[in-house]
Amino acid sequence: MVKHIVLWNFNENMSPEEKRAAGEKMKSLLEPIKEKVPGALDIQVVSQKLDSSNRDIALISTFETVEALQTYQTHPDHVAAGGYVRSVTCNRSCMDYEY
Repeated sequence: MVKHIVLWNFNENMSPEEKRAAGEKMKSLLEPIKEKVPGALDIQVVSQKLDSSNRDIALISTFETVEALQTYQTHPDHVAAGGYVRSVTCNRSCMDYEY
């Protein structure tokens, strides 16, 4: 099993409403990819952060294998979503690990 965790902040010039809308759009673009990638077990976009957080939004996903993660990363829907995500976020952090 492989866990893929990505954290971002929204661009500083965005209003709270723009951030909320961007989070909803990220969720609608990324979560459905689970049904299209063999070996994708779970894809969640989370934006209900606590005050102790230093990132605005997270992608937390689980894959059966490293190959399934690689298939996800090159899937056309993920590539398209990435263009949008990069337009509204900054300070990306990522960690992938096998368990």
